[in-house]
Amino acid sequence: MSRIRIGTAGWAVPRTLRDRFPEGPSGLARYAGCFDAAEVNSSFYRSHRESTWRRWAAETPEGFRFAVKAPRTATHERKLVDTGALIDPFLAEARLLGDRLGPILVQLPPSLAFDPGVAECFLAELRARFDGPVACEPRHPTWFEPEADALLRRHRVARVAADPLRHPAAGAPGGWPAFAYWRLHGSPRMYYSAYEEPYLRALAAALRASPADEVWCVFDNTTSGAAAENALSLRELVDD
Repeated sequence: MSRIRIGTAGWAVPRTLRDRFPEGPSGLARYAGCFDAAEVNSSFYRSHRESTWRRWAAETPEGFRFAVKAPRTATHERKLVDTGALIDPFLAEARLLGDRLGPILVQLPPSLAFDPGVAECFLAELRARFDGPVACEPRHPTWFEPEADALLRRHRVARVAADPLRHPAAGAPGGWPAFAYWRLHGSPRMYYSAYEEPYLRALAAALRASPADEVWCVFDNTTSGAAAENALSLRELVDD
């Protein structure tokens, strides 16, 4: 099993790239013929039926992993405060993936500043419920200070390396060093812009050089269909 996992947010296969994916009974099955990881972003917006989670697990091969995004009710509405009643049903759903469940992704709103008391309580409660990998994508500058980084390390939470940069430190992973997670939204136009070969070559080198035990890189520039092509190119560069 590769230490470096590469995939996209969702698992759409653009029509222009279909000949680069194997045939399969579903879009997810075709996607999983090329990639070993994907993000479930829809969990941020709503819950899903038990049958949906089980179907996703059944349509992917052994060794495939899903990152599952925490619900916005906990991160954006409650702002990490008093979230136990929201996290419990979310984790119960995510665990229906069985051994296909990978990290939990916690994306924070840009307006949410680091509050050590709130963050400590939220992460402690999350860790009491989930022992697997966790990645946090903060977007307020206060989360890139040493105190926030130390708190993430204490709770074994990786800080996402994100693009476009919202802070000079945001382009490199932080927090728990044993797990690294890159999340690339497209730049200069978020969700649309494709990454060019020089950027991908530098990214491949960074992934290979990471000291983390497990490394993820997810392309979220999906609106234009660029994510799948960038992920395929990066996979080739990493494997070269």
